[in-house]
Amino acid sequence: MDPDTAADFTVENVEKALHQLYYDPNIENKNLAQKWLMQAQVSPQAWQFCWVLLRPEKVPEIQYFGASALHTKISRYWGDIPAEQYDTLKTQLFSQIARFASGSKIVLTRLCVALASLALNMMPEAWPGAVSEMVRMFQEEGGEVDGRARCLALLELLTVLPEEFQTSRLPQYRKGQVRGALGREWTAVYPLLQQLLRQPDSPPLVKARVLKCLSSWVLLDVPLNESEGLVEASFTALADPELFDTAVEAIVNTISQPDSQRYVNTLLKLVPQVLQLQEQLRDAVQNGDMETSHGICRIAVSLGENHSRALLEQVEHWQSFLALVNMIMFCTGIPGHYPVNETTSSLTLTFWYTLQDDIMSFEAEKQAIYLQVYRPVYFQLVDVLLHKAQFPTDEEYASWSSDEKEQFRIYRVDISDTLMYVYEMLGAELLSNLYDKLGRLLTNTEQTTTWQHTEALLYGFQSIAETIDVNYSDVIPGLIGLIPRININNVQLADTVMFTIGALAEWLADHPVMLSSVLPLVLQALGNPDLSVSSVSTLKKICRECKYDLPPYATNIVAVSQEVLIKQIHKTSQCMWLMQALGFLLSALPVEEILRNLHSLITPYIQQLEKLAEETPNPSNKLAIIHILGLLSNLFTTLDITKQEEESGENAPPIKSAPPQTGPNPVVVVLQQVFALIQTVLSKWLNDSQVVEAVCAIFEKSVKTLLHDFAPMVSQLSEMLGQMYSTIPQASALDLTRQMVHIFASETNHFPPIKALFELVTSVTLTIFQQGPRDHPDIVDSFMQLQAQALKRKPDLFLSESLDVKAVFHCGVLSLKFPEAPTVKSTCLFFTELIPHCADIPPVGQIVQEDGKLLLLAVLEAIGGQSSRSLMDQFAEVLFCLNKHCFALLTVWLKEALRSPGFPSSRVSDEQKDTFSQQVLRERVNKRRVKDIVKEFTLVCRGLHGTEYAADY
Repeated sequence: MDPDTAADFTVENVEKALHQLYYDPNIENKNLAQKWLMQAQVSPQAWQFCWVLLRPEKVPEIQYFGASALHTKISRYWGDIPAEQYDTLKTQLFSQIARFASGSKIVLTRLCVALASLALNMMPEAWPGAVSEMVRMFQEEGGEVDGRARCLALLELLTVLPEEFQTSRLPQYRKGQVRGALGREWTAVYPLLQQLLRQPDSPPLVKARVLKCLSSWVLLDVPLNESEGLVEASFTALADPELFDTAVEAIVNTISQPDSQRYVNTLLKLVPQVLQLQEQLRDAVQNGDMETSHGICRIAVSLGENHSRALLEQVEHWQSFLALVNMIMFCTGIPGHYPVNETTSSLTLTFWYTLQDDIMSFEAEKQAIYLQVYRPVYFQLVDVLLHKAQFPTDEEYASWSSDEKEQFRIYRVDISDTLMYVYEMLGAELLSNLYDKLGRLLTNTEQTTTWQHTEALLYGFQSIAETIDVNYSDVIPGLIGLIPRININNVQLADTVMFTIGALAEWLADHPVMLSSVLPLVLQALGNPDLSVSSVSTLKKICRECKYDLPPYATNIVAVSQEVLIKQIHKTSQCMWLMQALGFLLSALPVEEILRNLHSLITPYIQQLEKLAEETPNPSNKLAIIHILGLLSNLFTTLDITKQEEESGENAPPIKSAPPQTGPNPVVVVLQQVFALIQTVLSKWLNDSQVVEAVCAIFEKSVKTLLHDFAPMVSQLSEMLGQMYSTIPQASALDLTRQMVHIFASETNHFPPIKALFELVTSVTLTIFQQGPRDHPDIVDSFMQLQAQALKRKPDLFLSESLDVKAVFHCGVLSLKFPEAPTVKSTCLFFTELIPHCADIPPVGQIVQEDGKLLLLAVLEAIGGQSSRSLMDQFAEVLFCLNKHCFALLTVWLKEALRSPGFPSSRVSDEQKDTFSQQVLRERVNKRRVKDIVKEFTLVCRGLHGTEYAADY
């Protein structure tokens, strides 16, 4: 099918195209057919061919397309249908549905959806009582269609009606009218559903459709008390295995409607009905029937979660609500391991958050009464959760798939979050409770304990200590004392021990005497590749929090770390963390010791790098080079001796801090030593953006950490960056230049090299713009950020005769038209920094006066639809800046620009353009208002104003 032959939308061609779509093995032909059929569906000819395609002799695929074309025309092109044809269309659809009631199910559904769409568009004025008429039409005897088929067709129609409403494209004001009209029609639907569900001779298929229909209608917020009888009948249907799933959906959907909390009396009647399901739930659990237990649990949780506040407040019914809470507790603790033997317990976790929030939101006196009842429940919950968090036996765990293990890991994280939340209610008593259990477990010599039990209790501790300040707790010293008594014979247990120690790092900083009992465990674990993540992250936390207490252990920590690095025990990212840990550790030592440790730590890598620098570049030595450069970057990220003086003055006792440092910063000493080597590496790898990025990262991290201490390197680095960028321009070099400008441009001593570097990279980038910048959006992005930073930190750079301000301005205008959002954002930032300097930097004032209109045109084009709607705030800021700093010019430019017909969009009238122009010019103080004006105007320009898309905006 040729998609260009739009005129040939005949029945024969549609059938050919459908045959091609379903049966042609060639995927390109299928795609062409699909494209052509989509055009056919929306063409005016669709009205003619769709009825022909529905004829009885056609095959279901062809009939289905006819029904779909009808739905498309009614739902999307309603405005094209003359009002006098509504009734004919309605009659035709009714007769087609009656005919297909005993025909193809998929065609019947599409026809029902088409009639539903027709009804929604006609309601309430053009078709009052639409639903009552549907019910009446299908209940009338006659025709060759049997009663059961007619009944099922009616149920299908009633089910798709609310669903079609949810997805319809009705404008907002119509949605409200139609929702109201549908709500009033529930009285016609309810008795029919009630009768069919309660009739003993109703076939299961009919009952299942009734339940589906109920599920669909409750989405319209049908009042709960008006569907009470149906919900009761749905509970009865749970006893029938064939109806179980649909009955669960119907009950859950009904209970979960936000509006249902208003009907407290009906909710109170539902509680005993849910409690009556406990026997069925227990039987299901005993027989391993996961589907039934899951369904019943969903019902209990939806009642508890959605209505705990309303039910808690019914004080005289407190016992029945407590019984519901205990039923949910049973579901939380359902036997078996998640996700292999059960998938139910995870559904219940949110309920415990909701219940706790509701209890804690009561005023003090009322809260105290509820806490008497519910604190014991929550202590029981902790026991249940820790039991559920236990690992299975080693052999069972080994048989799990990697997907099951990952689901179990996520489940444990959810349990951990729940425990942390429950701590808000139970407080310090929870920690004491866990500590007592762990103590009994580890000191009980008579009973052998499983590692799983110990691990789960520790996991509980770790969950709380990770995010809650436990410094006041009197059980932590005891816990730290217990840790060395744990017989660590298993990876999962060892992992949890590590993470628990890591979670207590801040506590250890306040109680450094305890470091000696846990540090050996961490250093020992570093040598085990299975404990890589937990041991390295724990060491990093300890080195960060306790660095002033670690000097006595430093030699040992460095030695163990060096050994595991040389043996390559850890993956790349853990090696990087380990280097960060060492950076924290060394920061607290005297300079000569830092240098000595750095020397022994870095020398092997420098020697390796020297060797690699001599080799011909290839993929494997590239990875090795990037790895070594990464290790140095990460070490220099955290090695910060300046913090010593600050911290010793405020937080740390004087005895903890090392003596004030004199002489160059140790990082600078190392960088100067390896500078020539790095240049050698670069000279061979300048073409490779990843190696260049890794080199720039070393200096960028060092500059960020050292700030002004980096000064001795400024001149050398500026020269190297200039050479690098002139040879092969890369974004990472511009990002590093931006850091340098940020920190050193305002310092007189460093201004000359920074100025020279800034001018050089600017002129090189301008050449890229002349040659065609489209292939380098990353360079353009970084370049615009650099220019913005220069204007912010040192606007004098723009006074230089060597800087072509005009060319930079024009590059900016060009960059605004890039499709990449980050690049456009950076460019808008550049203009919002540039425009305010119109008055104090003559070259800027001159170029804005001469070519500012080009900037305005680019901004208006973007607002008119050339750029993504997500960027409108940034363009609004540029417009606001122009208005604030160049008001007189903007007034003229706006008038001239908007005079062009069809600009910035053919969808806006002259009147709308005038309004926009006046609104913008009026706002010189309120930036938020300008953003709203631009958002409004861009929707009009795009033809989206007043649509559902605009609502999301």
